[in-house]
Amino acid sequence: MFRSVSRTAAAALLMAAPAAAQSHTWTIDTAHSLAEFSVRHMMVSNVKGTFGRVSGTATWDGRNLSAASVDVVIDAASIDTRVAQRDTHLKSADFLDVEKFPTLTFKSTKVESAGPGKAVITGDLTIRGVTRSVTLDVIGPAPEVKGPDGSIRIGASATASINRRDFGLVWNRVLDGGGVLVGDQVAITIEVELVRKSGA
Repeated sequence: MFRSVSRTAAAALLMAAPAAAQSHTWTIDTAHSLAEFSVRHMMVSNVKGTFGRVSGTATWDGRNLSAASVDVVIDAASIDTRVAQRDTHLKSADFLDVEKFPTLTFKSTKVESAGPGKAVITGDLTIRGVTRSVTLDVIGPAPEVKGPDGSIRIGASATASINRRDFGLVWNRVLDGGGVLVGDQVAITIEVELVRKSGA
């Protein structure tokens, strides 16, 4: 009798337990994503620019951030500071050297919750063939929504600050009155919209 009751209780517990959340693959929607940066110019102002072509994937079950992962690829040639001459210089061997290094990449190594609606993502950022560990402060991911086409979408914003010299971007020019033409610290903001893979 006791064995029968025990088996019945165990079965009831198994039926009541929530099913393990399924991990989904999410694809970055390039049309609604970009990477922005800001750097000091001549020590008096900030110059801002964007990388307009951001792609990649993420895996996440919608619940457990610690099991999530992110893989982002940025097209280096998509840099745009609204000044063609400056963009050409930034694409040259003095800076990004896009012919040899056509992409910037970020691969997460750890994802942690930082409170409701926030996360911290640590990962390997590679620029110009040099890889350094970088931490992103994230707002999101946003709750899932269904688009007009029926697709399931989420979004997130991430920020970080890096020293460009850590990645071999050392070109500069000393100004006559002191100081330098380009600052070393670069503020980065990444805006992404992700689409859940069909059938996931």
